[in-house]
Amino acid sequence: MTDATDATDPVLDPQIAGLLKRDEHGLVAAVVQQHDTGDVLMVGWMDDEALRRTLGEGRVTFWSRSRQEYWRKGDTSGHAQWVKGVRLDCDGDALLVTVDQVGAACHTGDRTCFDARVLPATVGEPQPTP
Repeated sequence: MTDATDATDPVLDPQIAGLLKRDEHGLVAAVVQQHDTGDVLMVGWMDDEALRRTLGEGRVTFWSRSRQEYWRKGDTSGHAQWVKGVRLDCDGDALLVTVDQVGAACHTGDRTCFDARVLPATVGEPQPTP
């Protein structure tokens, strides 16, 4: 999606809303990625209103499942996420939000939410096809 939605629009563009496959709570997963490095920073949740705000304001807004309220990344921490692009996956049930991250993305203070807990995994290699 390259065209910004007007932040003053009261609802998400119906054409965009029609593409979304929401969970039972009306939410879509939003994977946040640093635009220039490709680092995956975090995963949050958006409903139609959070996506409308994100598309129209140029800052990432999420729906907090625990607090049951909207939160715009960086409003309290100063670690803002400036939108560079938003894409919808082929199934319509996940968003990829590319951003310019200012400061840490994780509430723990880590650059990404995926820095601290690395799981042991066998590294695979593609096998040549016969």
